[in-house]
Amino acid sequence: MSSENEYVPPKIWKWDTEGSGNWSKTNRPYAGATHEKELPRGKHPLQLHSLATPNGQKATIMLEELLELGIKEAEYDAYSIDIMEGQQFSSGFVDLNPNSKIPALLDTSVTPEQRVFESGSILQYLAEKFDQLIPKDFAAKTECRNWLFWQMGSAPYLGGGFGHFYAYAPTKMQYPIDRFAMEAKRQLDVLNKHLANNTYMAGDEYSIADIAIWPWYGALVLGRLYDAAEFLQVDDYTYVKRWAEMIDERPAVQRGRMVNRAWGEESEQMRERHSAADFDK
Repeated sequence: MSSENEYVPPKIWKWDTEGSGNWSKTNRPYAGATHEKELPRGKHPLQLHSLATPNGQKATIMLEELLELGIKEAEYDAYSIDIMEGQQFSSGFVDLNPNSKIPALLDTSVTPEQRVFESGSILQYLAEKFDQLIPKDFAAKTECRNWLFWQMGSAPYLGGGFGHFYAYAPTKMQYPIDRFAMEAKRQLDVLNKHLANNTYMAGDEYSIADIAIWPWYGALVLGRLYDAAEFLQVDDYTYVKRWAEMIDERPAVQRGRMVNRAWGEESEQMRERHSAADFDK
């Protein structure tokens, strides 16, 4: 039996900008720039244009971890991209990432300059460039990449699926919330079973797999994502919480969470980052 309020798709879909609400500036059904604007450029070899979403945090945590290891060549400038204002559709950003999504990185230390987009690609690029935070052993490296790509395929169900319908959709609908809550809990159980026998995602070694997964699933079990900790009963996933809390204590992770953040506690905000001294402010 169908409800009288049931949505019946039209024969031809049309973009309803008014129905998109606050998200009308973040996505469109076509690609390319909407306006001409060059991106700013700082003095460091690596130029990051991003926002402190979970995907953005992957890049800043990675860069801060490299600096923590003493790799001076990983110094970077981080500029904020306000996706709610459509800044990801500027000509400069589209040149850097034709998909108009943060984060996006420019490496000016090579000729020609190298653009790197997609958070997983940025993690792999930096890991290989500096030969850090990815296992040397081939089997462990493969396991690291298994989990890196697991995150790439899984997190859209957590963010664009569960997060959107639970926290951001203009109306609450039971079916999509139930559908994606079930998947979010299944994913947490996958992680929990794996971490029951492993300190980190790739075994005993902290790696880019942890850096990729933590901003999403670590934030979720630490109560920082969608205000959904009680709803999803995250305390049941004891091994994920142990892992999340351990990573949360890392100084580079604490710094990386701050970069390009313009919300929350003022002490955790840093719209732009140009040197380590910025954290002292």
